[in-house]
This record gives sequence, C-alpha cells and structure tokens, in this order.
Amino acid sequence: MRKKIIFWSDGAERITGHLRHEVIGHSCIAEPLLHCDQPGCEFCSEECPLARAIKTSQPAEAGGFLHHKAGHEIPVRVRAVPVHNQHGSIIGAAETFEEVQPIANGSRGEPLRLADFTDGVTGVANRAMLQSHLRQAIQVLNEVHIPFTLLFFRIEGLPHFRASLGPEAASSLLRVVARTLESSLSIIDFLGRWSDDAFLVILGNCTEDGIGNVRQRVRRTLAGEGIEWWGERRSLPVSIGEAVAHPDDTVESVVDRAQKALDAASAWRTSASTTGSSSAGS
Repeated sequence: MRKKIIFWSDGAERITGHLRHEVIGHSCIAEPLLHCDQPGCEFCSEECPLARAIKTSQPAEAGGFLHHKAGHEIPVRVRAVPVHNQHGSIIGAAETFEEVQPIANGSRGEPLRLADFTDGVTGVANRAMLQSHLRQAIQVLNEVHIPFTLLFFRIEGLPHFRASLGPEAASSLLRVVARTLESSLSIIDFLGRWSDDAFLVILGNCTEDGIGNVRQRVRRTLAGEGIEWWGERRSLPVSIGEAVAHPDDTVESVVDRAQKALDAASAWRTSASTTGSSSAGS
C-alpha cells in the first residue's frame, strides 16, 4: 500500500503549512511529510486510519500529531473513509483531519480557541464551524467525487417551550437532542447547531440511495427522547429536511435546499396536527 496523496484541500494547507504541489504525488510512508514518525504513532503504522479504511471497507479514526512545515507538531483528529468506484470496488480512501486546540484562558488578540467554534449550550460545533466543514466537503465533492448529504433537524415549538418552562429546561432539551444525534451518526459525519432550534448534520460519503435509512434510524432514536422536568416527562417533536449535494453547489445553495425541505416538513406537521392526524418526524 503506497498511500500516495492525490488531493490536498485548502484546510490541509492551512493546518500543516504544506502547499498542494509539495505533497500531491508523494507517499506519506516513503516521504513522511506529515505523520509524527514516532514509535507507536497510530498514523505511521500499517494500521493507520487510511490503511484500516481500505482494508476493512469501514470508516476509521485516530488521534495524534502531524508535522507542520515549520517543524512543530500539531495535535489532530484524523478520520478516513474508503472510496469506491462505480463497480463498488475500493480504489483508495479519503482522509480528513481537524486541529485539536486546547481552550486557553487568554485575552484579546490571542489565537482562536476551540471554544470559538463550539456551541456554548450543547458542546457541538457552532454555525461558523459547520460552514467551514461544508466548504471543505464541497471542495472534496468536486475534486475527488466523494458525495455528502445534509440533514436539517428542527425542534418544533422550542420558543414556547422556553417561555413556559424556562431557559434551563430548553437548554437541557437541546443537549439531549445533540447527544442523541451524536450517538446516531457515524464517525465521518459532522454535527453542529445551526440556529436556536435547529441542528445540521453533514453525512459523509452519503448519496440519495442511502439517505432514507439514515433518516429513519435517526427519527426512531429521537422519537423516544425528552427530559424529566419537575416530575414530568417533557419532549418536543423534531422535523427533518434533507438535501443531497451536487457538484455545482455552494454552501448557500445546498443549505437553502435543505432549509426548504425542512420548512416543508414543518408545514406538513403543523397541518397534520391541526387536522388531528398523528404525525411523526418528517
């Protein structure tokens, strides 16, 4: 297994300092430009996430360090997913990595902290981080044709819930929904809070053929979730919208399609509730 690099994103350049022309065509084994190259390093062995993804045909991940071009080490979390051709055969793997930064007690003017990209209520990624991952996912889709799909989740009636039971009850419910979504997704998916009452999930390597199974699984999991508040079980329905990304998409266009699908699901739920019909997450 040669592990030759054929694609290098803007984010990879920013994190490592290595430009595309410096790494594309090189092998990370024969010419260790990136991995920490230390005994026991998960990235340097034959069981690294890239190798495991190709051998097992399953996503893989690991934590460790990469070498920056300037010489220092960067803590990262690496995820790899197998890439198949049109006949279903594995032809390689795509590896993504994100920098893990400690949350420092600093002052203005210091580098951005992990907290700057995390939602303060739920602990998942915030909107800025979601937009960054979306830009990278679109670039990967266009350059190496790895598909992705968006799932939008809206907690229906959250403003009224907050007004009736208080902000802490609303925050508790948001955290429960976030944890439930995290547990329902694979390691190559990316979850974040898009707005006050909505979460967005980027489903990696997911096409229109596979979205139905994911949606149904998540819907079933969410259906039984809620919080205990002053001795009573409290929950809210969740509507779901989706959009499969296209090569000509921008962040705005694919999010807009998912948002419209979510609005349609919310409208259907409202209509069904008004007419007395039973309704499940759409």
